[in-house]
Amino acid sequence: MSQGVPVPEHEQRQITDEQFHDATLIWDYHQMAHEQRPCSAAIGLGSHDLGVATTAADLYRDGLFPVVVFSGGNSPTTRARFPRGEAVHYREHALSLGVPDEAILVEPKAANTGQNITFSRELLAESGIAVESLLLISKPYMERRSYATCRKLWPEVEVVCASEPLELDDYIKSIGDEKLVVDMLVGDLQRVIEYPKLGFAVEQDVPGDVYDAYERLLAAGFDSRLIST
Repeated sequence: MSQGVPVPEHEQRQITDEQFHDATLIWDYHQMAHEQRPCSAAIGLGSHDLGVATTAADLYRDGLFPVVVFSGGNSPTTRARFPRGEAVHYREHALSLGVPDEAILVEPKAANTGQNITFSRELLAESGIAVESLLLISKPYMERRSYATCRKLWPEVEVVCASEPLELDDYIKSIGDEKLVVDMLVGDLQRVIEYPKLGFAVEQDVPGDVYDAYERLLAAGFDSRLIST
């Protein structure tokens, strides 16, 4: 399960049922629902969520890839949690779960998703690994944005997305901060909408009910993870 500080069940619901419904629409939209299948390699995208490394270990044991790149340096939101860098801590966690060292590459410099993809691609090429298909492992609510970014930066590779199989309620419990999780869902959807205009990602269709939910949550103040546009 994602690594966070759980809070008691009776403290979980700090938002209205309507807002939770809207958040669930966005949560479901962020997940690509790809069928998992063997790929040439995997990339574990760095973040605050150690569940990415746990999922990578599970999928490695399932035989879905021969090598994984853990990618990520530090950011203001991860420096305290992962002082030696996201990728380094991911590697250590995967090793503790039985992934052999020879199946892990570490890319320790990326500071955003575009760099995760670009630097990992370079590292795989330098390591002599031919990549025709890629298993992209991220936080659950980041699947769509990572997919759109990879399709922009590495269009010739076939992308399969994966994340820890959690429902929104379970993810909230694992993080321990309901409003923060909803803020992150809203912030990632803003990036899905805005990044194609900036050349960072391919465009994704946003269904009307998802966009309406986004607008309602923005109006209600779930906006701490927005970017300036």
